[in-house]
Amino acid sequence: MTFPILISGFADEAANEKLAVQQYSAFAAVGLRYYSIRFIDAGDGIKNVMGLSDAEIQHLVKMQADYGLSVSSIGSPIGKVKLLDIDDGTSNKYVPFDKYLAEDVSIACDRAEAFGSKLIRGFAFYHPKGTNPEDHVDQVSDQLSAIADACDKRGLTFGLEVEANLVGQTGQLLEQIAAKVNHPAMLTIFDGANIVTQGFTADETYGQYLAMKPSLGWVHIKDYHDPSPTGRISHVDEASLSNFVPADVGDSGHEAILRDMKDFLPELHARMTARGADGVFLDLEPHVKGGGQFGGFSGPDGFGVALRGLCNVLDYVGIDYSLRSFADIKSS
Repeated sequence: MTFPILISGFADEAANEKLAVQQYSAFAAVGLRYYSIRFIDAGDGIKNVMGLSDAEIQHLVKMQADYGLSVSSIGSPIGKVKLLDIDDGTSNKYVPFDKYLAEDVSIACDRAEAFGSKLIRGFAFYHPKGTNPEDHVDQVSDQLSAIADACDKRGLTFGLEVEANLVGQTGQLLEQIAAKVNHPAMLTIFDGANIVTQGFTADETYGQYLAMKPSLGWVHIKDYHDPSPTGRISHVDEASLSNFVPADVGDSGHEAILRDMKDFLPELHARMTARGADGVFLDLEPHVKGGGQFGGFSGPDGFGVALRGLCNVLDYVGIDYSLRSFADIKSS
């Protein structure tokens, strides 16, 4: 039995002014049925999903239905705060964890319920700059266990994304954290570009994907091509990253990764549907016109190019997917 993957994406990347109508129109036009919500202007200025009012949420829920869209995941910034209250020269903020759990994590769960999603994207906290991430795995695992418990009580799943400068900056570290947490409500999110930007090769990136397979939930799709690689980077200046590219032309080796995923899809599909998700998501976050610490931008044209790049790879490795068709339009 084959299981088609579900293509989603961060809709704010496809909208020049982040307006809801721009995001939903672009996604409907390129044929997507799912989106991850992050930054959006629902009529009262651009806000992160965490900052939306009840009235804005109600408006967006109705509007997304009108465009035939469903939310795949809440693109929250949970876990992008300091692990310790130490001045390390970065601008990252610190919030006492008990307060963070009671307020921010609770809001993220509220948003997932309001938008009808079972998945929340998050991160593994910033260790003090200049320290070894391995030295902070125990504390991060304790905090993420509490987050997983909070999500599980509400029937939700927390996805831990691999990303530079955080304790969970490599696939091996994420798998170590996931093994310590050992909770069905916490899965991991692979992102090839977030690994390549740290100076890893395609082979090393593939190895990190393999390390994450036991805990993998879903995959973010973006890629990176550095014309003048400098080797391993201990601390990435995210504001200076400027070489993001579609998945069919980058350095992450998406062909090998997705070819392996093809055989792994039945197991992954069962894992995700057991958590209440509709299936296995590939979530486009292309950044092809720029990216930073808390988001990125592709424009409607760049997002379309990135989607076609992903479809090229999926077609090549033989993974089924579906976009909206004429039949969908006739039945709507």
